[in-house]
Amino acid sequence: MDLTSSSGGGGDPRQIEETKPLLGGDVPAPEGTKMGAVPCRRALLLCNGMRYKLLQEGDIQVCVIRHPRTFLSKILTSKFLRRWEPHHLTLADNSLASATPTGYMENSVSYSAIEDVQLLSWENAPKYCLQLTVPGGTVLLQAANSYLRDQWFHSLQWKKKIYKYKKVLSNPSRWEVVLKEIRTLVDMALTSPLQDDSINQAPLEIVSKLLSENTNLTTQEHENIIVAIAPLLENNHPPPDLCEFFCKHCRERPRSMVVIEVFTPVVQRILKHNMDFGKCPRLRLFTQEYILALNELNAGMEVVKKFVQSMHGPTGHCPHPRVLPNLVAVCLAAIYSCYEEFINSRDNSPSLKEIRNGCQQPCDRKPTLPLRLLHPSPDLVSQEATLSEARLKSVVVASSEIHVEVEHTSTAKPALTASAGNDSEPNLIDCLMVSPACSTMSIELGPQADRTLGCYVEILKLLSDYDDWRPSLASLLQPIPFPKEALAHEKFTKELKYVIQRFAEDPRQEVHSCLLSVRAGKDGWFQLYSPGGVACDDDGELFASMVHILMGSCYKTKKFLLSLAENKLGPCMLLALRGNQTMVEILCLMLEYNIIDNNDTQLQIISTLESTGVGKRMYEQLCDRQRELKELQRKGGPTRLTLPSKSTDADLARLLSSGSFGNLENLSLAFTNVTSACAEHLIKLPSLKQLNLWSTQFGDAGLRLLSEHLTMLQVLNLCETPVTDAGLLALSSMKSLCSLNMNSTKLSADTYEDLKAKLPNLKEVDVRYTEAW
Repeated sequence: MDLTSSSGGGGDPRQIEETKPLLGGDVPAPEGTKMGAVPCRRALLLCNGMRYKLLQEGDIQVCVIRHPRTFLSKILTSKFLRRWEPHHLTLADNSLASATPTGYMENSVSYSAIEDVQLLSWENAPKYCLQLTVPGGTVLLQAANSYLRDQWFHSLQWKKKIYKYKKVLSNPSRWEVVLKEIRTLVDMALTSPLQDDSINQAPLEIVSKLLSENTNLTTQEHENIIVAIAPLLENNHPPPDLCEFFCKHCRERPRSMVVIEVFTPVVQRILKHNMDFGKCPRLRLFTQEYILALNELNAGMEVVKKFVQSMHGPTGHCPHPRVLPNLVAVCLAAIYSCYEEFINSRDNSPSLKEIRNGCQQPCDRKPTLPLRLLHPSPDLVSQEATLSEARLKSVVVASSEIHVEVEHTSTAKPALTASAGNDSEPNLIDCLMVSPACSTMSIELGPQADRTLGCYVEILKLLSDYDDWRPSLASLLQPIPFPKEALAHEKFTKELKYVIQRFAEDPRQEVHSCLLSVRAGKDGWFQLYSPGGVACDDDGELFASMVHILMGSCYKTKKFLLSLAENKLGPCMLLALRGNQTMVEILCLMLEYNIIDNNDTQLQIISTLESTGVGKRMYEQLCDRQRELKELQRKGGPTRLTLPSKSTDADLARLLSSGSFGNLENLSLAFTNVTSACAEHLIKLPSLKQLNLWSTQFGDAGLRLLSEHLTMLQVLNLCETPVTDAGLLALSSMKSLCSLNMNSTKLSADTYEDLKAKLPNLKEVDVRYTEAW
């Protein structure tokens, strides 16, 4: 069993481990060692022998002998002892007591009264006995076997010593003596054969209480105590009061080598193993203060960056799943704290400190000021209420940390909407030049809050650079977890823009899908950084890149285009007017899919497309496709069609462009090589009712497109296709389906139950060789 001892006493032969550089420096550390080891930390002890669980209570035989001390040897050498009594003994914090206080154990035996505990062995004596020497007598305990006897022996010794140290350290006199006692206490915990969480926690709680009751210690005494208890912290979380002590030390001496070398493995353990900061809020505070202490070093963010790298590990995948959510929780709490004083000055809700500490009583609040920081709606196009002219004079809210100046200016502008059937559409200039009526806010943080904000936003940026962490980070930041005051702070949103850009560049759907809002009425990063959003400062460049990645994946759907037409038509047209190819494509798709029904708005979009070279070219291509579509959908042609085996998407496209298929009702693509790309052609068949895709490469993206356009489809065969739950769930909008074959697909039982509930006309279903079978 490996045990560690304290780093206090000098001349100890176990002090063989060398000092290691902080955060993985140039000197290579031995394999398996932890980062940021304590200087002169004792080497791991190899403790042979049995291990025991700490006893709290148990059954045992008791015999008490009253005698003068001078006759002890004669009594113990006698061949006869008085009767033994069975008792259920409890090892309390300060005494040994019986559950039935009668006979020998009528009165409990205080640990302070026990002079010695030893194993008893003499000729012709009962087996497996312990001897407790007390004033005026001896208490004998007889166990059932040698293991249980040893367990009682070590547990009694531990309880007795812990009781002694609690009394000794409760009234400290000379701190050099106290420090020596703490080192001895740590050594005792590390060398004890007992295996129990309380073995290491009890010394930490004793030291924690000692520090909380003696707040006038010098800095050197602080550091000596921290070094003394460091070995216990490697495998145990510090208790709450000790966390407060560590936080204070980090704030007062951030450049102390004790902070760097002792606290580093402690914080690493917290981030790797902590399961819930809600239950241990002070662990989060300690981690936050430690990171701020790293940031105060000369290298600053370089040291913080090395710390994040050490938490991730050298491989491409972090082996510790708790590290990322714990780091994000620390970052969110730290960023919120930067705006805490301003929020509390105008809000009657409990302060952040009360919430995160979980132990402070609510205090009296300042009355709510009439000025409120309202989150302006970033939706430019969907504003339907006419805004009257209003100007509010500047209001200054001052605190010791934050100075906020608010100026609200709005000008009456006509409402703008792209919804169908609206006859009062604005002209093109109004559509392009409309600006939101929102608050212009200038938030200036104090120096300390500004450094804290910069540090933790930089950590979020570092986290977004890791490919394996990015999906989880995107989900942790959705919905937006920051206060509205932070989102109105230009410096914060400008720095955070790097993280959102990383999400927008990631091709994985689980990452960039988190840019969108999780539910209607709640803004997501897409709305926040789009033109008109409070965080937009780049004339829509980030917005264009977000739209590009979303359109290039499963979001090339009517629903997404309709959302853009309703809420972001103005920005899309403005960026298209500037030659942005993604926005030109968006406008063309809106026309192609008949997203915009209003004739005036359609003419404005056409005018915008014809204003640039790329727009004019893509609009001409759209017109060509529309002419081909009319020819394709012209009445006539076959009602049934079967493509030859091994046909491809290109073969289907050529076939459909060769004539009129307006009457085509039954199409079989079974055993061909078509993929989801052919969905672009299938949705143009107006009369299609039966579609056979058996044993093709048609996947989820194609299913999503079919579900939005072929709402009249009645029979669909997906047998042996690579579709999954993600695509099959989209079929719930195809209410006309009466026959569905999902044989040999990745259908789950839950998705099957959901489809049955949402497709009332479904009569024939084949789910053989699936999880739902």
